[in-house]
Amino acid sequence: MRATRFTLEAVDWEAWMPPVDPATATPDQRAALDASPQATSAYFRTLAHDVASLAERSPLFHAVMYAPRGLKRADRELAAVVVSIINGCVYCSSVHARRFVELSKQPEIIRALYDQGVDTPLPPRPRAIVDFAAKLTRVPVEMTVADLRPLREVGLDDLEIHDLTNAVAMFANANRLMQTLGEPVEAA
Repeated sequence: MRATRFTLEAVDWEAWMPPVDPATATPDQRAALDASPQATSAYFRTLAHDVASLAERSPLFHAVMYAPRGLKRADRELAAVVVSIINGCVYCSSVHARRFVELSKQPEIIRALYDQGVDTPLPPRPRAIVDFAAKLTRVPVEMTVADLRPLREVGLDDLEIHDLTNAVAMFANANRLMQTLGEPVEAA
């Protein structure tokens, strides 16, 4: 059954085209899958149809989301959740909401975003991150230097702002892939 609501529970994903079968994958597909963190998932096996793109996507994703410097990982996950909520990507939101809660120990932030929307009251740092991610997702052409001020006021430096921007941009792409190549389904 299609998953249609945002949740902190696990959600599965079902491909709309046959994912690449690891047993019959080409050497290039196998190498790209081997470099991907969840090579056995239907999503990554579906991405393997475009092996060149997958081979670039996995290292880029890791550089953006798991870099040991710059923006805190929880803040990157929060940005991914916001982008996914706005874009309606139930699967990505579920995965990254759980990671945010695991890292931050703040499930109340996710519950507020899910229950009241991205404009819900939040503490200053998450509020600045949510506002930036929401505006960049909704109306990137309207971004100005003034949009950096709230981030700087809560202590983000240039590298952290760059990392936040990369996370938001990464999930604009990730959401479109998830939503076009398959659908979220309730976990079995």
